Amino acid sequence: MEKRTTVGANAGDDRPPNRRSADPAILFHVQPNASRTEVAGRHGDAIKIRIAAPPVDGAANVELIRFLADRLDVSRSAIEIVSGAAGRRKRVRVTGYDRDRALARLESEP
Repeated sequence: MEKRTTVGANAGDDRPPNRRSADPAILFHVQPNASRTEVAGRHGDAIKIRIAAPPVDGAANVELIRFLADRLDVSRSAIEIVSGAAGRRKRVRVTGYDRDRALARLESEP
């Protein structure tokens, strides 16, 4: 019997899932209640962000959006939490900003 394989949009793309361009969203792993807000490297396929706000009443999400807007030099309204608003793992889309450029800017020193 012949084996069939499905070829997806990312077939042959050996970059980590967070670096593939098919989905414009960026994956983040958020650690609330940190002493300061900063990029803290990688957490699997996501960028780890320490957030200096508690995970109460959306305060950590507001701080994440503020931090990303400042680092990427975009307005806060250009940043959307697509999924994961109530958890640590979040998918975030930055409107009008190239995803690969956003990743490079976030992973570079401030």
